[in-house]
Amino acid sequence: ENNVPFYVAAPLSTVDLSLYSGDEIPIESRAAEEVTHFRGERVAPDGVSVANPAFDVTPHRYISAIITDAGVAREPYDTNLRALFE
Repeated sequence: ENNVPFYVAAPLSTVDLSLYSGDEIPIESRAAEEVTHFRGERVAPDGVSVANPAFDVTPHRYISAIITDAGVAREPYDTNLRALFE
């Protein structure tokens, strides 16, 4: 889309080959205070809504390669990530 390379760096232990897509990954929600407070003092207005996901999932079409401790995987990710587990 924007023609900018994007690389994922992650340990192979975080790759779950049983999932069909990233849409199946449960996203942990972190505490709102991590965003609304700094050093114990509130820095955001009272009543502000906060979404604080622990991470996000990048659509595969934007990923140039996945760099792991076992090697680098490029498309097709299903095949090439499986090969890194062997």
